[in-house]
Amino acid sequence: MAETFVTLAEEPIAPRSMPLKKTDLYSNLWRSCDQLRGGMDASQYKDYILSLLFFKYVSDIYTADRRAVFEIPAGSSFGDICKFKGKAKIGDEINKALSKIATANDLAGVVNLVDFNDDEKLGQGQEQVDRLTKLIGIFEGLDFSRNTLEGDDLLGDAYEYLMRHFATESGKSKGQFYTPAEVSRIIAKVVGVRDAKRADQTVYDPTCGSGSLLIKVADEAPNVQLSLYGQEMDVSTRVLAKMNMVMHRKLTAEIAQGNTLANPQFRDKNDKLQRFDFAVANPPFSSKAWTFGVSVDNDPFDRFVYGTPPPKNGDYAFLLHLIASLKSSGRGAIILPHGVLFRGNAEGVIRERLIRHGYIEGIIALPPNLFYGTGIPACIIVIDKAKVRTRTGIFMIDASRGFRKDGNKNRLRHQDIHKVVDTYLNLTPHPKYSRMVTRAEIEANGFNLNIPRYIDTTEAEDIHDLGAHLQGGIPKRDVEALSDYWDVLPDLKKKLFVPDRPGYFRLRAEPATIKSTILSHPTFAKYRDSILKIFNKWRRKYAPKLEAFGKKDHPKTLIHEMSEDLLKMFLKTPLLDGYDIYQHLMSYCDETLQDDLFMISSDGWKVAGQLRRLLTKKEKGDGDDENAAKDEKADITVGRIKYRSELIPPDLVIERFFKKDRDDIAVDATKLESIEQQIKEMAEENAGEDGLFGNVIDESGKIKKGTIKARMKEIENDLDSEDEYKALDVYMRTDEMAQVNAKTLRALEQRLAEILVQKYPKLTEAEIKALLVEDKWMATLETAIRTELDRLSQRLTGRVKTLADRYETPLSDLEAQVANLAKRVKKHLVRMEATQ
Repeated sequence: MAETFVTLAEEPIAPRSMPLKKTDLYSNLWRSCDQLRGGMDASQYKDYILSLLFFKYVSDIYTADRRAVFEIPAGSSFGDICKFKGKAKIGDEINKALSKIATANDLAGVVNLVDFNDDEKLGQGQEQVDRLTKLIGIFEGLDFSRNTLEGDDLLGDAYEYLMRHFATESGKSKGQFYTPAEVSRIIAKVVGVRDAKRADQTVYDPTCGSGSLLIKVADEAPNVQLSLYGQEMDVSTRVLAKMNMVMHRKLTAEIAQGNTLANPQFRDKNDKLQRFDFAVANPPFSSKAWTFGVSVDNDPFDRFVYGTPPPKNGDYAFLLHLIASLKSSGRGAIILPHGVLFRGNAEGVIRERLIRHGYIEGIIALPPNLFYGTGIPACIIVIDKAKVRTRTGIFMIDASRGFRKDGNKNRLRHQDIHKVVDTYLNLTPHPKYSRMVTRAEIEANGFNLNIPRYIDTTEAEDIHDLGAHLQGGIPKRDVEALSDYWDVLPDLKKKLFVPDRPGYFRLRAEPATIKSTILSHPTFAKYRDSILKIFNKWRRKYAPKLEAFGKKDHPKTLIHEMSEDLLKMFLKTPLLDGYDIYQHLMSYCDETLQDDLFMISSDGWKVAGQLRRLLTKKEKGDGDDENAAKDEKADITVGRIKYRSELIPPDLVIERFFKKDRDDIAVDATKLESIEQQIKEMAEENAGEDGLFGNVIDESGKIKKGTIKARMKEIENDLDSEDEYKALDVYMRTDEMAQVNAKTLRALEQRLAEILVQKYPKLTEAEIKALLVEDKWMATLETAIRTELDRLSQRLTGRVKTLADRYETPLSDLEAQVANLAKRVKKHLVRMEATQ
């Protein structure tokens, strides 16, 4: 749907389309799902939605490209189908178009797998026509031809978004077609494809699902186009993988059909397993049917030379298949449940042999509830065949505590991914997080690889000091435990604590002033300034780069450079966690910055000065009222018309250009609030049957002005009701004053809204850059830095206050209080006896 841009001076002007924002794309795609919910579950309707997404994408990208390797036959583009909206044969025409595309591109049984003329799933007659017409209309409004910047895979992000939500909705038994993108990113980096140098190097996924893991790994090789191979058992899931490859421009990827363990499709000329440079996998956990069709005792592919996995658990079968599929110099990574690290019997034998042979390079323990179809925790086992002879240990990471909640699932944050990858690639030991474990230590533990045996993540117990409870004071041990703070803020320690008897301190500051003492101390102020100095150094470096950003530049490229540099600057900063700072930037990029930069890269900076008039349900014509979707930070309302700024919030324009108008409104708003408070207080003071307003309050407790006027006329000459008359008169005059002020306030607000709507199109490029770079982007990030500093002061304040409260009253004082209370009770008892 084209979007209309207007100004008050010229309304309306010619419609024009805007670049497709990631958030808008997501909402439109999810809205399309609403048309199919109810008639089928997510495991079915996802195929329709993804087929249409594929159809629209290839039409937009390849229809006008004569050099395209993907062919759109004449009469079968998405635009051709739009001609059949509202017509009885719309479903049949979609089927025909997809069939032509499938035939032309050797994708028979892939893009035309679902039936858009299915009465059972899509409804019969007019119901089906209406449903498909709405679906086509939603996708018609998406323009992917303007979103194809190399390195900025908006469609890929959207595909991941849909797959994640489909996996969530599909439930336990049907959500295993998708590997969470965050886990795929870790595997892509630790498996080592970044070092790939030749175009003939290969990547293999024996259980590729929808292909997301395979694509993430391939994208991690910056210098070469790796050859991709995948096999998937489920027919419809293989279709998703094939479409996924096309939409990610991996047109040469080979995705085979079949059971990998029973019938591996990729074989060499001797009918043995084809060997690959890299292999990755997220197989079904603990498959109980893995032996179906597998010659376990006489495997023609020699996969079980290190032992035969138990017949009711296929975890090691997939691991052994992956190892057997690697070249002698190959590297791989596989996701498996934690049980493979410690289960005994046949699995214990295989594990010992693999460790002794040196295949396992590392193990990364992941948080629970990450995967779709299961909530159990899993791990990544990294395989390296090249260094088996020199390997003397296994590098282990316990990343199980780094995640955020997302509905009923857990998700890794940007900072969690970065920390895991940095730690693994550099083999960096961190207390309670990572370490290199020698083979000798593993052997001493019976080849049990359970992570808690080697990395203790339990928090130290907060021990109470009996001496401090008896005699008062704060133990020196507890004060010195805060040495990280005192190393950076040495004078603050002296301000907060003073030595007491040997081994103890007492609090110098009053408990209520601990926070203010910390915040106002010169040492803390100096530290805060040093942190802001680091940020301002980064700011001075990247503000010009943001201002220089323009058409055809790549948002993700700049964001990557900015975020990596920010992390580098803050990684060694004492007291603050550089990964927390990094997360603030990445979260803001996900929510706002990437969308903003994408729009600028598509249309230039002047796009930020354009306002979009929100269309009513009648104007839009597809059942949605844009006015109903409120965004108070972005909307400007003039009369009954609402405008939206996609990039520059109105508050920023007001702050920079119209502060006086805003302040005048604030003064009038405060005045009106005060008058309304007076009215409320009068009503409360005079309410009730005996109150002066008792005769004008209705059954619901409301005061009606018509009733007041009638009552005042009734008692106008009644001397006995003089007080009531005066109270009602004051109430009415105050209410009239409120109405006058409210009218004035509305007029001021409307005037400011009109000025804003006129101002946006007149903003110069220099003004737009100042508003976006300094007032919006950099100001938001500075606030995030200050938030981290506030958290730091809160943590220190909380700990000092806990210690102060814990030992505030020693036993001797408690005994004295008890004795004093006992005396008072005894006196009361004596008095009671005397009165009896």
